[in-house]
Amino acid sequence: MRRLQYLFMTLSMLCLATPAFAQSAGGGSSSLVPVGAGIGMGIAAGLCGIGQGRAAGSASEAVARNPGARPAIMLFLVLGLAFIESLSLFTFVIILLKAK
Repeated sequence: MRRLQYLFMTLSMLCLATPAFAQSAGGGSSSLVPVGAGIGMGIAAGLCGIGQGRAAGSASEAVARNPGARPAIMLFLVLGLAFIESLSLFTFVIILLKAK
């Protein structure tokens, strides 16, 4: 419970700090698109990493339970990892297109 409280306190402080980034020092306009793109890519990469870890863990558990099904499990593991990685690459392409 304490960790959840710290998480929400940190997120609320980050939300309160955003007006500090709203204006540039020179008085000109600045955009937060690159900052948002970086945060978005970080979230996408982190969640894809979690997904790949879970997939690899499940595949190794499946091979440990049934070693005879190893070729089929490895085929689906590689296919699944390719799909997970493609999500991260699609996110990267969208971010490159958005943050010019």
